[in-house]
Amino acid sequence: MEIETETTNNVMCLLTDPEGNPLGAPMYFPQNAGPQQLSQIVNKLLNNEEKLPYAFYISDHELLVPLGSYLEKHKVSVEKVLSIVYQPQAVFRIRPVNRCSATIAGHTEAVLSVAFSPDGRQLASGSGDTTVRLWDLNTQTPMFKCTGHKNWVLCIAWSADGKHLVSGSKAGELQCWDPQTGKPSGNPLSGHKKWITGISWEPVHLNAPCRRFDCTIKVWETTQGKLIRELKGHGHWVNSLALSTEYALRTGAFDHTGKQYSSPEEMKKAALERYNKIKGNAPERLVSGSDDFTMFLWEPAVSKQPKTRMTGHQQLVNHVYFSPDGQWVASASFDKSIKLWNGTTGKFVAVFRGHVGPVYQISWSADSRLLLSGSKDSTLKVWDIRTQKLKQDLPGHADEVFAVDWSPDGEKVASGGKDRVLKLWMG
Repeated sequence: MEIETETTNNVMCLLTDPEGNPLGAPMYFPQNAGPQQLSQIVNKLLNNEEKLPYAFYISDHELLVPLGSYLEKHKVSVEKVLSIVYQPQAVFRIRPVNRCSATIAGHTEAVLSVAFSPDGRQLASGSGDTTVRLWDLNTQTPMFKCTGHKNWVLCIAWSADGKHLVSGSKAGELQCWDPQTGKPSGNPLSGHKKWITGISWEPVHLNAPCRRFDCTIKVWETTQGKLIRELKGHGHWVNSLALSTEYALRTGAFDHTGKQYSSPEEMKKAALERYNKIKGNAPERLVSGSDDFTMFLWEPAVSKQPKTRMTGHQQLVNHVYFSPDGQWVASASFDKSIKLWNGTTGKFVAVFRGHVGPVYQISWSADSRLLLSGSKDSTLKVWDIRTQKLKQDLPGHADEVFAVDWSPDGEKVASGGKDRVLKLWMG
C-alpha cells in the first residue's frame, strides 16, 4: 500500500540534455518538485563544483511550476516516463535596453549594417554611401571613415580578436580594414558576381558556409579552399545562414566580464575553450533561411541532407540567428513576425507579433534571454524569451530600421536605417 501511495504522488522522469543524451536512468520525482529542486538534482548528478542555474523543458514548454501543477494543466499522462530536457543558463543577466542614449550622424545615405567589436568598445557601420565608419563609443564620435568600396556596404564582420574588420558590398567585393588606422589591409577581394549579403570569420572552424543568391549552400574547407559539401533543398535564394557556434566564433575570448588577456596565446586558448564549451560533443548545426518562406536545419559535417525543414513563415525569411548558447533559433520575416525554434531539433516554439512592417534583422543578448528586432515600421523591439512576450518597444528612428546589433558585453544596442543616423540604446 505504501508503494502505491508513493508512486501515485511521484512521477517517473528521465532527465536529458538538449541533444537527448540521458542523465542517468529514469527516476521518481515528487510532484511538488519544481525547477529549483530539479536544478539541485542536476548539479549533483553532474558533480558540478560550482552550482549552475538550469532551465527545464517538457515538449519545448519551460517548466516554471511544480511538476504536479504542470501535468495537471497540460493533461500529461503519468503512466509513461516523462522526458525533461535540462538546459544550462547564463550565470549573468543582461538588462533590457529601454532608452536611446545617443543619435550619431555622419553617413550620407542609409545605414545598412552595424557591428560591435568583440570587446564591445568599438562600433563599425556600413552604408549606402559606400563607406565603412568606425566609431569611438566613449565619445560617440567617428574615429575613421573607410573609403574604397564602389557600391553599398551590405555587411561587416570583425575578426574574433578585434584586430581586423571585413566589409562586403553590393558590387561583390570584400575589403579588409585595420580598425586601429581605418586603412585597408590588403587589396580588395573580388570574384563574387552578385551581392555579398553575409560574412563570417571562422577562426577555429574549418567549414565555412558560403551564402549565395541561388538555392545552394556551399561548405568549404578553408585551409585549402576546397569545396567539401553542397547543401540543396531550398526552392529559391538563400538569404541568411547561421551556425550554432557563431556567437562563440564572433566574440572569441571576449565575454560579459570584460577580461583582458596578456598574450595572443592566452586569448586563443580562452577562445578555443569557449568554442568547445558551446559546441559540446554534438556536431555543429547550420540553419538557412530563404525567399521560399522556409528554413532548413543542417548538420553539414554529418550529412548533405537537412536534419529538418522548418515551415510557418508566410513570406520570405530575411534573417536567421542562433542564440549564443545554441538553444534557440530566431527567424525574422517579411510577414512582420519573428519565430522562435528549438535550436537542436528545429521544432517550432513560439511566434512574436507586434511589428507592423517586415522585420529586417535580429540580434540576441549575450545571456540568450532577450531578442532584439528592427523593422520597416521604424521601431526596435526587445522580446523576452521566457515569457515569449514583448519586453520593450523602442521608437525613435524616423524611417525603416535596416540593421541592429547587441554588444557582446550586453551594455549597449546599436541600430541604423534609412534615416542615415546611428542610434545607441542603453538600459
